[in-house]
Amino acid sequence: MRGTLRDGWEPSAGAGTARANLSIRAGERQRVPIGLRPWRRGERRVSQVTVRSWGPLRLWARQATLAAPGRIRVLPPFTARKHLPSRLARLRELDGMTSVQLRGQGTEFDSLREYVRGDDVRSIDWRATARCHDPAGGRGARVMVRTWRPERDRRVVILIDTARTSAARIADEPRIDTAFEAALLLAALASRAGDSVDMLAFDRVARGRVQGASGPELLSRMVDAMATIEPALIELDWPAVPGQISALTGQRSLVVLLTSIEAPGASRRLLSVLPQLTRKHLVVVASVTDPDTAVAAHQREDRERVYHAAAAERALLDVSRVSAAVRRLGGDVVTGSPADLPPALADRYLALKAAGRL
Repeated sequence: MRGTLRDGWEPSAGAGTARANLSIRAGERQRVPIGLRPWRRGERRVSQVTVRSWGPLRLWARQATLAAPGRIRVLPPFTARKHLPSRLARLRELDGMTSVQLRGQGTEFDSLREYVRGDDVRSIDWRATARCHDPAGGRGARVMVRTWRPERDRRVVILIDTARTSAARIADEPRIDTAFEAALLLAALASRAGDSVDMLAFDRVARGRVQGASGPELLSRMVDAMATIEPALIELDWPAVPGQISALTGQRSLVVLLTSIEAPGASRRLLSVLPQLTRKHLVVVASVTDPDTAVAAHQREDRERVYHAAAAERALLDVSRVSAAVRRLGGDVVTGSPADLPPALADRYLALKAAGRL
């Protein structure tokens, strides 16, 4: 039999034409490989194949469509992993550096050492200093200071907004995909730092949840959970968020909210629940911003561009206003373009570690 086979993959599976020429002798079998290069994450499905066999002179053909169901799961690409080696090197530097002097929420006692000029006087341990006093007077009293080191096994909770604002495309990438990249990079870094990481994708219901995983299993479960999540065209139920986070952890944690802060109206619900979160947790709000907005704000060559610049300035002002409100309520803010947000969030995590706040 001479003919053509066409596999019925959906376009986003990246099968191209998915056609193959056949030349099969009687009684033989032939395996036909079809290469796939999917360009969208999620479940990619095929339900049928079509076979067309030609007559000896190719003047006529017979065609049949056969059921051949199949599917593949396309995982997030995790392109932000290229930033992981440099951040792990920085993490190793933090582990090897001299312990911090001032105690923070994320520190534990490390050791005592003698005071040197430049040390903060608040770190002096007066009891240890008194014990080191030489009554014979051979040497003056030594002033001792306490040093602290960052605790390990802290908790990090990553909440990903999957409501309607996550569907917006920024730099030709859905906002939710940028959030996934940032979450994966932070989870990989925090896991290597010895911290426990939980993830929740949420709008009005939980779309994905990863809890209690560590090591290689953590990223494996996260990408598997993320693969099929799509934005829901509804508003996020912010009043339910504190309860969702309490269900994940009962101890003080770093809570990262990957959401949009571009619209002050939509951010009011976020700001209304932020005090509940900051009373117990260290909260960081991470939001992707459109790099074209900053460019448009400086282009004023003609009347049309002036109007665009005014709209861009208003958008930038809205982000600044919401960011300031988050900080007033005790939270922290990280913003960046789709390419810059994942490493910026990882750097903020390292900064919190270095400062002894986590």
